[in-house]
Amino acid sequence: MDTLVPGTDEWLAQVKEEIIDADRPIIDPHHHLWMKRFNRNYLLPELWNDTGSGHNVVKTVFIECSAFYYREGPDHLRPVGETEYIARCAQQSLQDPDNSTLAGIIAHADLTLAGESEEKLAEVLDQHATKSNGLFRGIRHAGARDQRPADLFIPLQAPPYLYGMESFRKGLRILAARGLTYDTWHYHHQNLDFLDLARAVPEATMILDHFGTPLGVGTYRNCKDEIFQEWKQEIARIARCENVYAKLGGLAMPDNGFGWDKADCPPTSDEFLKLQQRYYLHTIDCFGPQRCMFESNFPVDRLSLSYHVLFNGFKKLTAQFSDDEKHALFYGTAERVYSLQN
Repeated sequence: MDTLVPGTDEWLAQVKEEIIDADRPIIDPHHHLWMKRFNRNYLLPELWNDTGSGHNVVKTVFIECSAFYYREGPDHLRPVGETEYIARCAQQSLQDPDNSTLAGIIAHADLTLAGESEEKLAEVLDQHATKSNGLFRGIRHAGARDQRPADLFIPLQAPPYLYGMESFRKGLRILAARGLTYDTWHYHHQNLDFLDLARAVPEATMILDHFGTPLGVGTYRNCKDEIFQEWKQEIARIARCENVYAKLGGLAMPDNGFGWDKADCPPTSDEFLKLQQRYYLHTIDCFGPQRCMFESNFPVDRLSLSYHVLFNGFKKLTAQFSDDEKHALFYGTAERVYSLQN
């Protein structure tokens, strides 16, 4: 018998679970769409295959991923091609009431443009707004950078200390003045840099993606507990910044080092929780449900586990929570932060 390849439909199909609390409405505030990555496409049909796998996923939010950029024109405007493509997908999603609606777009812009030319930053933000058909909600300009990128599956290399650059902070203030959100993505050893940023620009609504990405590969492979103890303290400090919200998910990326992406079989929801629930419970305890939202981070986390298993895990995690707390975590916080009421 041939060995199944992790992340494929056949590999994921080895674990099937009965859906828990199937009627609960869900907003998935963090997924991507792209072509020809991880040896497959992940477009609207593939997203719907996951969101339609049993849970009641009503709306989703697309997060920038450097896909579908314009191939010509000024560099600062090329990310608008992604927004234009996703807006067409969103329009298509409105035509199918049986599937989730793509209800918001978090696009990319180089916020450091504000130091060179406020007009250029204004131009790209205006273009995102125009091309999004009303779905543009904010910007993600990731700050992730590590000294050993060769060890990482997704080796993003932002400029050194991006969060401390005055041009970047100026751009963030421009976002805030427009009522746009800022999604951040960085690694655990950058959490204190992000804390400085959150304190420096308190008027900006910031969303911390993926728990600050605790790494568990390469030089970090055997340091999980040590990193967790430092991470706990840093998350508690970040949570004191009332302008910051937390996305709960994105811990099943290969770079987190849990190893499911190399296993013969994906985890069950119980196995997922056994290794990861301490991150979730600590963050919820620090931020409170009204400032937390569950995310899938698909298809990246799809390399480790299936959509229906992931959300079963979330529901098991919150089994003893009140209904108001559950609603906030699965729906309400995302709806409020990203203005998805319509």
